[in-house]
Amino acid sequence: MQTYFNQLATDLHTHTTSDEVFLATLSAEQSNFVRFNKNKVRQAGSVKQVLLTISLIKNQRRAERTLTLVGDAFLDLPQCAATLDTLRQILSALPEDPYLIYNTVPASSRKVGESALPSDADMLDEIIANGQGRDLVGIFASGTIYKGFANSLGQRNWHQVDNFNFDWCLYHAADKAVKNSYAGTHWDSAELRHKMQSSITQLNMLARPAKTLTPGQYRAYLTPSALNEVISLLSWGGFGEKSQRNKQSPLIKLQDGTASLNSRVTITEAASAGVAAMFNADGFTKANTVALIAAGKHAGALVSPRTAQEFTITTNGANSSEAPEAIDMLGGSLKRDEVLATLNNGLLISNLWYLNYSDRQGCRMTGMTRFATFWVEDGEIVAPVNVMRFDDSIYRMLGTNLVDLTCERDWLLDAGSYGERSTGAAKLPGAMIDGFQLTL
Repeated sequence: MQTYFNQLATDLHTHTTSDEVFLATLSAEQSNFVRFNKNKVRQAGSVKQVLLTISLIKNQRRAERTLTLVGDAFLDLPQCAATLDTLRQILSALPEDPYLIYNTVPASSRKVGESALPSDADMLDEIIANGQGRDLVGIFASGTIYKGFANSLGQRNWHQVDNFNFDWCLYHAADKAVKNSYAGTHWDSAELRHKMQSSITQLNMLARPAKTLTPGQYRAYLTPSALNEVISLLSWGGFGEKSQRNKQSPLIKLQDGTASLNSRVTITEAASAGVAAMFNADGFTKANTVALIAAGKHAGALVSPRTAQEFTITTNGANSSEAPEAIDMLGGSLKRDEVLATLNNGLLISNLWYLNYSDRQGCRMTGMTRFATFWVEDGEIVAPVNVMRFDDSIYRMLGTNLVDLTCERDWLLDAGSYGERSTGAAKLPGAMIDGFQLTL
């Protein structure tokens, strides 16, 4: 695939004039997908997808178009050349872009991620064996993801990673199920067994009569998966330089110093430790790490090249949406095997969903408990809890009411495949919270 991409880039270069600059961004994959129901393979398929975005720049103007290609240079080269002609016609009708920016200092790179994966058949056999006798429902995806960048200045960047992502539920009855996931670049049979046994234990708890809580404040433990939903919502404009400059960030109070989080909260964008490419669509290299929150205080932001141009600051190579792709949150001192004892009486929340802001400026969010949420008494799970809505501020949940974070953290890969398989990831602890606000 890299040789193919270089062929496209070389040909595009021959079709550009001396006063033109082209940028080409490749996003491709060779993926296998398997759907499970009742612990059986119900649907299996393979997807080969090649998307190429070509940008043409001239006289402070930029036009671009994304092509769906077949992956054969002989067939694809004519389409790419024809696209350049189309972009030239579009450029003549465009106004100048005052914030146009692209990398003019070539910084080539190549990264092929290490992986240790058995065959898909072997992984699927292990999944079925571990789910024996259960109503397992889920999606398994695996394969290779390719990202590439090239321009007429001679820059060439390549990123390639093999990984898998198994996102599943063990279904009990009605609205009761246990959700879990296992993903990575290295397959560990023991880890799959551990996760499946944990799900089975929770599934057995779901058979107990459910408890309905009255609205109010409860001590609660959010697993890394549940906390990931909270952090994902924060990432919606919370960590971008432009949203902070325009006072649209949900973390604006953190930025201006009128509010803070608990000193245990330190969040970094650790691009070099993730699975996403280390370059963006303008050819800029991403910073290895970007401090976002340090000891509960605002520490920085993700700065895209366009934002950097607009505000005359330095870019750290963030994507155009300035959203994190490799969140890393430090852990605390709470051991995972001491969670129930520390919780004592309260809620064990495995998952949250349907999150949105109820007060964006105040960073107050609302959402629903989902799947395996349990009531704990005297450090023991006693009953599943019927679905409840929460409504609380991040400045309480991860601020004044944060008791501790687990020292162990989970590496969570985004299972999204809408359009293409995601390369987003997060490394997060669990969070023990006092006074978690349930509203109905």
